[in-house]
Amino acid sequence: MSFDDELFKCVLETAREFENNLKTGPVVPPQDAIDALGEFNEAMPKGKTDALDVIKQLKRLGNPAATLSRSGRFFGFVVGGTLPVTVAADWLTSTWDQNSGLTMLGYVNAKLEQVAQRWIIELLSLPQGTAVGYVTGATMAGFTALSSARTRIYKNLGYDLKVGGLRRAPKIRFIISEDIHATNIRALNYMGYGTEDFEFVPVDDQGRMRLEKMPVLDNSCIILAQAGNINSGAFDDFPEICARARKAGAWVHIDGAFGGWIKVSPSRGHLGEGMELADSWSIDCHKWLNVPYDSAIAICRDREAMLETFTISASYLTTEGERIPNNFTPELSRRARGIDVWAALKHLGREGFGELIDRCCDHASWFSGELQKIGFIIMNDVVINQIVFCLNDNDDLRLKKIMDHVAASGKTWFGPTHWQGRNVYRMSISSHETTRADLEIALGAIKDAINAVGG
Repeated sequence: MSFDDELFKCVLETAREFENNLKTGPVVPPQDAIDALGEFNEAMPKGKTDALDVIKQLKRLGNPAATLSRSGRFFGFVVGGTLPVTVAADWLTSTWDQNSGLTMLGYVNAKLEQVAQRWIIELLSLPQGTAVGYVTGATMAGFTALSSARTRIYKNLGYDLKVGGLRRAPKIRFIISEDIHATNIRALNYMGYGTEDFEFVPVDDQGRMRLEKMPVLDNSCIILAQAGNINSGAFDDFPEICARARKAGAWVHIDGAFGGWIKVSPSRGHLGEGMELADSWSIDCHKWLNVPYDSAIAICRDREAMLETFTISASYLTTEGERIPNNFTPELSRRARGIDVWAALKHLGREGFGELIDRCCDHASWFSGELQKIGFIIMNDVVINQIVFCLNDNDDLRLKKIMDHVAASGKTWFGPTHWQGRNVYRMSISSHETTRADLEIALGAIKDAINAVGG
């Protein structure tokens, strides 16, 4: 089949139109664009549809209805943006269409995963030999790392899970921050554990574990800590947690979905002090590294535990290459995610990546000060890119009206959250696209909403 110039010309036009709309378009699509998606509700076509007509329909209906979460004015979730180089790399990834579980099916990805792994280990100051698996997001990164942790802990207890199964297994104690992100609970549920297996540690006013409340540890424990609380952005006390765990023979896993990259920051790297002492880490790449969805990494100090957990053998599978990709992830068949990660790291370098992180954090610091000037209370210590805010009159209903008005303007979007017993709002800045001009537009939208809603 020859290259279809007309088809891909249409794709390029669609992409250009979308990219050009990022700076000025409504962050949340208008209702008429959402309603127009109803056109997709057609019967299954009986015959073929011309490929160009398919793409034209996607362009006509999809572009106007796409949420501009890549925009520099979208602050509702920590979803990152997308660097142009990673969009381009992603196009090539789809063009090559490598099933990247096996080296011989994806030589390019296998090599780039290996190179990116080495760079990631260097960026995070982790020991040589640390293993990295490329997965979909923080949930599966947590699942992958915690499954590896389970393998090691059961071995500590003299039990082989692959032989005896879960029903006969000795008890593992999961020591978990009371304010841990829900994806970690979901990952543990996938692994067959429930709330009766968890020992929750109370947290302080920033969502950090209160270590004086942590139970006595032993070699059956897996501790879940956080690098970047999902609301406040706070970091647990990793040096103390890891010291206690090491003494007891326990395992420490750090959920660093976005905050895990803080070690790259020239000015805020100290916040991640002691992260390198943990045993495993889960970090998203589609957040602060600004690669396309979906992309995350599961990192494990104990390479053998990861290999023992995920290595798969079958009569037809080849074992070519020094690093077989499917031995580090739950999937056998998967997208070549390592290519986008490599492209981002190659393009940014250590300095560029650190500057991106610091810029987002500086934006948050500035914006929190501006919010205080117009009648808001900042409920967290703004240490990285997260702001939690409410009105200084504690009128949560009025706050909702103001933020609904902001959302309706299409100029920006902030997400609601629940923090310290209050229904409040959260701002997350994680896109390379965000500029001071974007922040001023967002601030103007809030001021307009305050005037419209009144006191």
